[in-house]
Amino acid sequence: MSASQLASEQSSNNGSDIDLEADVLVIGGGPAGAWAAYNAAAVGVRVILVDKGYCGSSGATASGGTSVWYVANPNQRETAMASREALGGFLAERSWMERVLDRTHANLYELGNWGYPFPSDQQGQPYYRSLQQGAEYMRLMRKQVKKAGVQILDHSPALELLVDREGAVSGAKGIRRQAGGRWTVRAKAVVIATGGCAFLSKALGCNVLTGDGYLMAAEAGAEMSGMEFSNSYALTPAFASVTKGAFYRWATFTYEDGTVIEGAGSQRGRSVIAKTLLTQPVYCSLHETPEEVRTWMRTIQHNFFLPFDRRGIDPFSQRFPVTLRLEGTVRGTGGIRIVDNSCATSVPGLYAAGDAATRELICGGFTGGGSYNAAWAMSSGYWSGQAAAEYARQLGNKANQRLVHSIGQAAVSSESSHTFNLQEVIRAVQAEVLPYDRNLFRTERGLSNSLERLHTLWREIRHSAAPSDSQALPAREAAAMVATARWMYTSAQARKETRGMHKHQDYPLQDANQQDRLISGGLDTVWTKPEKEVVKRELVAR
Repeated sequence: MSASQLASEQSSNNGSDIDLEADVLVIGGGPAGAWAAYNAAAVGVRVILVDKGYCGSSGATASGGTSVWYVANPNQRETAMASREALGGFLAERSWMERVLDRTHANLYELGNWGYPFPSDQQGQPYYRSLQQGAEYMRLMRKQVKKAGVQILDHSPALELLVDREGAVSGAKGIRRQAGGRWTVRAKAVVIATGGCAFLSKALGCNVLTGDGYLMAAEAGAEMSGMEFSNSYALTPAFASVTKGAFYRWATFTYEDGTVIEGAGSQRGRSVIAKTLLTQPVYCSLHETPEEVRTWMRTIQHNFFLPFDRRGIDPFSQRFPVTLRLEGTVRGTGGIRIVDNSCATSVPGLYAAGDAATRELICGGFTGGGSYNAAWAMSSGYWSGQAAAEYARQLGNKANQRLVHSIGQAAVSSESSHTFNLQEVIRAVQAEVLPYDRNLFRTERGLSNSLERLHTLWREIRHSAAPSDSQALPAREAAAMVATARWMYTSAQARKETRGMHKHQDYPLQDANQQDRLISGGLDTVWTKPEKEVVKRELVAR
């Protein structure tokens, strides 16, 4: 055990603050963070991973499992890529799709070599598209991360980044939820892999995903991309949070009296379900699911059945009520903008991976549960970890001796005595983003009204401190959700068309003149511009 690890172990017993150093700090312990930490450590640099929960069991993947975008046959890749382009509004890039397919292929084979129990296909070969045993996947990733020498700080959420005099990211600060005290990690490079933002909607595994990484990155000067593609709602039983949607392809949706709801479906007919839910309950029947599928799915998606079993409901013979839960940018495609193949942001020393980063490069403006997001997580995690390690090496041994300072502001200000009511702020932001008639069915008037209220909310919490040390994390989460909602709706207001998952009721058609990704940013004043304008400005600045 290294001296820093020993100090950490000793400190965890007395609740004192700890101060550590690393070459690479990874914030987030889901699949993207785990792959980033593993790959950075594999090339021989010192790596620390901090997680809001327990690395290996917290987050959406560990809770629910996932499918993966995996295309083994090169002859089928053209079809696989083309099928996504129109759905995503033609905002994806073939070069990125190809890179992700290649990297995902390699990573899945490595997972198999490590011992992940892939199910077998009809030919008896490993079915690499399935990582439905999410808990086993992440348990295995934690094992490999630790074996690579990564120091893991569980239950240690990051609250703010550190930067040096030139503005390069140089570490982070956070709290120790179980051990007590606070932590500081000075690092030469930081990878943000904190996931997306689901606004505490109670979607499965998503209540740790509150946009924290977005806010930290924005405070350092990074931009967002594609935040208008953030209105993903998942089908769930009305009495549960399970968002696994595979069975719903065989679903029949009905009104309370049993009449079929015309046009309702789990994919393209989800808007019909949402419109119906605005005025009355919606019921679901899965009686058309093939018998062989029912048996097979119970072996790989057992958590889908848990809420039904607890209530004594057979979903294949009995109707049950359903609802739609917001998953926001978790199943959306927006996130922190990355500027090159290494998954670097526009801020020196800062990288982004997984759902914390934009997925537009491979999905454009539309994706769904798992699949593309899962492939992106392991690929972007791999690349960001590798690049962060190389960046750290180039800085040299004295980099962690730089003078650094923390840059957190909203809800972590050390210079303010102003506090705010956490629950009121959370309820206020949820009132703007959870309702279907505000977020799914967007209008000019609705977006403007929501933004007016969100900007007022931001001004209230902008220069504030947490009400108490015990509320440091939820206060920061509340601030991050407000910030995320403002980038979402500012981008949505700028995209005056319907493209991908962004549905604008006042502009129901796709406009060929708006086929460009939208970049957004800012804290007090939120802005948005087409990507080509941002790139042009950056080239001039160089």
